[in-house]
Formats: sequence, structure tokens, C-alpha cells
Amino acid sequence: MPLEEISWLRRGACRSSDPDLFFPLAPSPSQEASAKAVCAGCQVIEECRSYALRAGESEGIWGGLTPQERRRTRFPKGLRSPAAS
Repeated sequence: MPLEEISWLRRGACRSSDPDLFFPLAPSPSQEASAKAVCAGCQVIEECRSYALRAGESEGIWGGLTPQERRRTRFPKGLRSPAAS
């Protein structure tokens, strides 16, 4: 990651949080809600979300989105098609 691309990380609300909150071994709805609450008050949420979508981050909460939510954002329902049989 080029430094200029991630300079926003230093201003993230998550900097003072336990990384396990955003990258748990076994995600739970309450853990997800807690991580998203930190993101909701973050001044760089848009930069974080944009980075995660561009980079294809497959793990953790980034920009207030779970991996599943990021996949749905990157690949909207109309663009998805069933796998070939």
C-alpha cells in the first residue's frame, strides 16, 4: 500500500480500538455492531470504505461494512449471475 493512499489511517477512530474488534476470529452480531458504532463516528469513514472496496479487502470491518456488505456493494445483485452448472 502506498503511504499516500493510506495516510487517512492515522485519523481513523479505530486507531485506539482493539484490532480484534474489527478482525474477530468468530464474528458475532454484537461484535459487528460495536465495530460499526466506532466507524459511525469516524471522520475518515468514506476514505476507509473506498479503500476497502478498491483493494478488495475480504476480511474485517472497513468503513462500517462487513465483508458480505462490501461484496454486495462491489457486485450488485443485477451484476451477479448463477455459476455455470
